[in-house]
Amino acid sequence: MAKRLSKGSERLRGKIMELVKQGHKTLKAASLEAGISYRQAKRVYRRYLEGGDEALRHGNAGKPSNRRTDPDLVRRALALYEEQYGDFGPTLASEKLAERDGVAIGVSTLRRELIAAGLWQPERNGRVYRSRRAARDHFGELVQFDGSHHDWFEGRRGRCCLITLIDDATKTRLSQFFEEETMAGAMTVLKLWITTYGIPESLYCDKKNAFVLTREPTNQELLNGIVQPKSHFGKACDKLGIEVIAANSPQAKGRVERNHGLDQDRLVKELRLAGVSSLEQANAFLWSVYLPSMNGKFSRPPRSPDDAHVRADTARLDDILCREYDRKVSNDYIVRFEARLFQILPETLPKPRPGDTVLVRVRLDASVHLFWKQKPLLVKELTTIFDD
Repeated sequence: MAKRLSKGSERLRGKIMELVKQGHKTLKAASLEAGISYRQAKRVYRRYLEGGDEALRHGNAGKPSNRRTDPDLVRRALALYEEQYGDFGPTLASEKLAERDGVAIGVSTLRRELIAAGLWQPERNGRVYRSRRAARDHFGELVQFDGSHHDWFEGRRGRCCLITLIDDATKTRLSQFFEEETMAGAMTVLKLWITTYGIPESLYCDKKNAFVLTREPTNQELLNGIVQPKSHFGKACDKLGIEVIAANSPQAKGRVERNHGLDQDRLVKELRLAGVSSLEQANAFLWSVYLPSMNGKFSRPPRSPDDAHVRADTARLDDILCREYDRKVSNDYIVRFEARLFQILPETLPKPRPGDTVLVRVRLDASVHLFWKQKPLLVKELTTIFDD
């Protein structure tokens, strides 16, 4: 197929062939100047003699491209976009048009047509320059952790929080919806990550009291040799061998913060299209549809094939990812905890004495368990309080 020239190139060839016609240039010199072979120069010169500059124009000049998108397909895509996807960006809209409506139109074509029709305009926001640190080499070497409060259901229910863990090396992510960003929610998502992939080396999170304590130690903590107080979440990470790194700004957690922006655009629309209106449905949709799709699209292999995760003893996770408190045993072998009374049963062996300190653990399912010398105590919760 003949190479199609630009208008400027066609005019240049015309001038060169005119010089040959007037005897100011040989055809051999003209072929070298035009960058074509001598045989092709002879064909071009013959056409020029027969029809002048017009004869040098490509035969497809002024005709529609054979590779252009079908105008009917474009019109259908624009109509569907205006009807169903009016707040979608071109990339997501192109995906949904193909998945849901069978309309296969390229992203660049759709973007161009949307802008021409006035249905979408790109955002241009000035941003402060920030240098990006290099991603870690190993899967599980650093996992970024954060919660995103948003109107995920567009008023179909109240606002809630999506807690997300995203691996720094591979962009593999795991998320779950909760009413609020609580320590129990954080532990729940961390437990899901550990049971799915293993124990990561380190977590990168906000300086929030639920995760990282920034206060000074109390006098009692100093007496006990505690220089840096830790939250229940921090203590659980210590037991698991996970280093907790506190970020000094949202920008420091750039990967998970950018992921929030992506979710607040894509996930909101996906939940709308799927007709999801409750946390239970949303979490089921996350695990069955959204997370596999997002990990398939955006995750990548790490630079190093060695996995930094450590295999976890999942049987012990319930007694690690929990809240722990010290409480004293009363003279009648009762332990008071959060306005609840727990009677230590006589058959408990070994049994603490009055005045001894026992450990109270509140697991993620809100169940309360008592321990003494690292062994569980047989207890019964009292529902009736008797006066002395």
